[in-house]
Amino acid sequence: MDPPPRGMDERMTAADRESAPSRQQMWDERHAARDPIEVPDPDPTLVEEMSLVPPGRALDLGTGDGRNAVWLAAHGWDVTAVDFSRVGLERARALADRAGVDVGWVLADLLAWTPQPRAFDPVCLFFIHLPPPERRVVYQRAADSVAPGGTLLIVGHDRSNLGLGTSGPQDPTLLFTAGEVAADLAGFTIVREGTVRREVGADRVAIRAVMRALRRGA
Repeated sequence: MDPPPRGMDERMTAADRESAPSRQQMWDERHAARDPIEVPDPDPTLVEEMSLVPPGRALDLGTGDGRNAVWLAAHGWDVTAVDFSRVGLERARALADRAGVDVGWVLADLLAWTPQPRAFDPVCLFFIHLPPPERRVVYQRAADSVAPGGTLLIVGHDRSNLGLGTSGPQDPTLLFTAGEVAADLAGFTIVREGTVRREVGADRVAIRAVMRALRRGA
């Protein structure tokens, strides 16, 4: 199952947002309505990119049900995982308990919370879909928190998914390409930038943007 975006509801238009419930309330209700809203397995891109990286201090932003944070913790990382849904974090804690791992859970809105600078490797953002001005704020804070030599890993629904794929936001302003994300970065070396197609059901494919970058410096 392709995970829902951790941003504006995919059914919402710009005109709807003023009168809509808060994003936090929406995600609490979404988590409470379905158990779980994400598959318990880690995202395949996370496994592909991080399996051979020596464990360090990891930051998982918009952790949702915690599947990526739990995988990182199970593979030796010291993980901090952030989300603004209390219900989502409760389920994430339960997943960590079942896996027998410890994660530092933080209840916070990414638009209001600033991570410690240059302190984490890797920093992961999966399916954080926001209007471009907000996305740039969150992604820049994420980039600022990457330690020298560390990894910034961003995965989301590619803009081409709107016409060629399935699931994800239906508002094109919430979508992006890996190249757009990479263009906003300074002080990083881009090591992966492109799309990947993932099967999300019978005859259903989601097109994802994948961007991995390494902070330059020692």
